[in-house]
Amino acid sequence: MRHHGEAAPSPSTPPPSSPAPARPVQTDWQALRRLFPYLWHYKWRVIAALLFMVGAKLANVAVPLLLQRLVDSMTLRPGDPRAMLVVPVALLLGYGALRLMTSLFAELRELVFAKATQGAVRSIALETFRHLHSLSLRFHLERQTGGMTRDIERGVRGIESLVSYSLYSIVPTIIEVALVLGILAVRFDAWFAGITGCALVLYIAFTVSVTEWRSQFRRQANELDSAAHARAIDSLLNYETVKYFNNEAFEARRYDERLEKLRRARLKSQTSLSLLNSGQQLIIAVALVALLWRATEGVAQGRMTLGDLVMVNAFMLQLYMPLNFLGVLYREIKQSLIDLQKMFTLMEREREVDDAGGARPLRQLQAPPTVRFESVGFAYDPARPILRQLSFEIPAGKTVAVVGPSGSGKSTLARLLYRFYDVQQGRITIAGQDIRAVTQASVRQAIGIVPQDTVLFNDTVAYNIAYGRPGATQAEIESAARAARIHDFIAGTPAGYETMVGERGLKLSGGEKQRVAIARTLLKDPPVLIFDEATSALDSANERAIQAELQGVARNKTTLLIAHRLSTVVDAHEILVMEAGRIVERGTHAQLLAQQGRYARMWELQQSGAEESAAAQEMDAVHSHGSGGAGRMFVSPA
Repeated sequence: MRHHGEAAPSPSTPPPSSPAPARPVQTDWQALRRLFPYLWHYKWRVIAALLFMVGAKLANVAVPLLLQRLVDSMTLRPGDPRAMLVVPVALLLGYGALRLMTSLFAELRELVFAKATQGAVRSIALETFRHLHSLSLRFHLERQTGGMTRDIERGVRGIESLVSYSLYSIVPTIIEVALVLGILAVRFDAWFAGITGCALVLYIAFTVSVTEWRSQFRRQANELDSAAHARAIDSLLNYETVKYFNNEAFEARRYDERLEKLRRARLKSQTSLSLLNSGQQLIIAVALVALLWRATEGVAQGRMTLGDLVMVNAFMLQLYMPLNFLGVLYREIKQSLIDLQKMFTLMEREREVDDAGGARPLRQLQAPPTVRFESVGFAYDPARPILRQLSFEIPAGKTVAVVGPSGSGKSTLARLLYRFYDVQQGRITIAGQDIRAVTQASVRQAIGIVPQDTVLFNDTVAYNIAYGRPGATQAEIESAARAARIHDFIAGTPAGYETMVGERGLKLSGGEKQRVAIARTLLKDPPVLIFDEATSALDSANERAIQAELQGVARNKTTLLIAHRLSTVVDAHEILVMEAGRIVERGTHAQLLAQQGRYARMWELQQSGAEESAAAQEMDAVHSHGSGGAGRMFVSPA
């Protein structure tokens, strides 16, 4: 069953009526506060980096001061012997040393702080990854993988950009501005500091206001970029469906529509950037002319020396060079904060299914446990109940089968047992323990499932089988494969167990994927088993062979068998017939046939259909084995 929607409220355990919303990070300062603890974990490196940064700026500000003395020292009469002794030895070497110290301190700052930056990136990326795995199935059914991965990628990259631009550019520039204004005010009259200060205030105000106005275009471009990326990923993941319906041109048109919107948004962003840069250059040019006019006037009146003029010019060039990039820096910082907010918002998304406070692991099961569904009510959407006051028991070590038409709620039983969702009425217990009162990890550790739709990792066959119990030996992997009747086929391929299965296992046929899933579950060897249409993709011959293996494996397990084909449930200890979320019949195979009810009618219909297709299935099985294996497994594109 594939019903998605909202869970109905319940007096006993009120679930959210919609997917658990994220608590958005509202402001830039909140995003910075969220980031700070990750950096402060490396506080000594942060402090050392700040000290190196201050040292670099002190050395940088000292360069124009030394340049002023160098120029004034050159005002000697021709032939004065001091010209060759004092200037080259003292001032030139000092000038070179200050330049070297500026670069050296800057490199030391980056070297020291790199570990803090990369450590914070690693911690946040790992925490985001873990949080995504902790979110409910509803979130993952509704997400857009391409757009979400793009947001995470930009958020992680935004951390590096934010630290780089703020610590390496903005903060040093602020320190340098404060030092320069102080020197100008002390060494000369207040006009120099006033002109410089007013120009800086006007420059920053203009840059911030225009950049804030421009941010809407950048944000819109990012959203369109994520949408285009999500469209492309979704189309490529559904490659076969596109081919089935000959819709390559249709997919290209849809992708191009998003690219066209993205192009327009980026053009608006570039046009507004040109406006910003032009305004900044105008403010800088006016300020430089005013300062140099004031300095030139001072030299002409004898209040200032040529060295002072050179120093003022050097200060201004040195100061306005980084300010030229203030718009870019501010824009990148704002964008990094926006990207961080998106990622932190994702991290703040509340878990729809979470462990109760003080939840303990499921008590160790020394023997197969009894599983009970007690008056269970559940709905993905309040307007459409799925399960209605459902009660049944799977005795310890026994097999209970659930059958019924599509949409009756069969697969929902497995999802609730796994706690992908929580029940809204009643409760589910394992060995007498309410699964909502114990940890989710311990519940899932006790259950193994062979799902109807098997999705495999894009890795080797061995990896996918061993996923049931990471760390299993090769002998254990092969033993599970033998039990699932797939070992001989795998061993007969050129790469054997090291053969890659392709993305989502697309190089395997449906039956082969299902047999790998069976082997994976057999390797896990849990006390509770769920077979959700476990043999639905197999032909009759393989179904009978694997069914015998599954019966042997389930002999000492508590097993829930969900099936559509009734031939797979005839040996169950009890069979439940579901319809519209209720159990309408129950009993053994023989008892249900004797009742001449819904089960008997379903059996009659399936048996008549089976007789008509049996010969064709047998021929398919013979052809499959004669050609070396079923379907598409490990078929080269060539």
